[in-house]
Amino acid sequence: MKKSAFLIAPALALGALALSTSPALAADNTNYQANLAAVNGSNASGTVMITVSGDQATVTEKVSGLAATFGGNPYPHVQHIHIGAKGTCPDMSADTSKDGVISTTEGAPFYGGIGTTLSTSGDTSPAAGTDLKVAGMGASYTYQRTIALDAKTSAALKAGTAVVVVHGLDPATLPAAAQKEPSDLVPSLPLAATSPALCGTLTAMPAGAPGTGITTPAPAGPDLGLLAAGGGLILAAGGAYAVRRRMAA
Repeated sequence: MKKSAFLIAPALALGALALSTSPALAADNTNYQANLAAVNGSNASGTVMITVSGDQATVTEKVSGLAATFGGNPYPHVQHIHIGAKGTCPDMSADTSKDGVISTTEGAPFYGGIGTTLSTSGDTSPAAGTDLKVAGMGASYTYQRTIALDAKTSAALKAGTAVVVVHGLDPATLPAAAQKEPSDLVPSLPLAATSPALCGTLTAMPAGAPGTGITTPAPAGPDLGLLAAGGGLILAAGGAYAVRRRMAA
């Protein structure tokens, strides 16, 4: 019995070490996700997942079907986490001007103002909200970045009122009158450039729930190896004890 206990104890210790040091178990993460639906007849679609740990958020997004070019170059699609309103996406009832397009300001009572800019680099504050140089580019793209969240955006996520909005429409798809209108945000740009094209409300996912499928599965890391080794040692210890009993008999 002493030899058996001697063999089992290290195995249990290794298993306990694996459990206590596993990042998946130690980290206090919350996952939020949204399906991005077309706004203003953009015919685009997308998914976004945000994993929050403390004030750090890793954003992974895939979009397709957006306007492809703007002035002969890849179309810059500014995108944000909007906060401070109903936490919903607008329908055509939001088009108070009746020009056939929901502008950014017309959609604001539904999704709110900019909380965080999902820029490709640099500033993520509302100040970068219309910076085309740090926007997603082209008809389809994948966006992934870890950013710091401010207190207001964090609170909106927890309250279920944070909304991801991707902007930028193909001007040719707008009604004729709206094609000539300036942007309500940047008058030097056409209305199409800053109007919402995709929208989705971020919702918290239950622990262990499947994601959107847009993240890469985590490889079997050293912690999983430790757990397997611990289990193997326990089995080996049990086997060794049984052999010793048979030999003694």
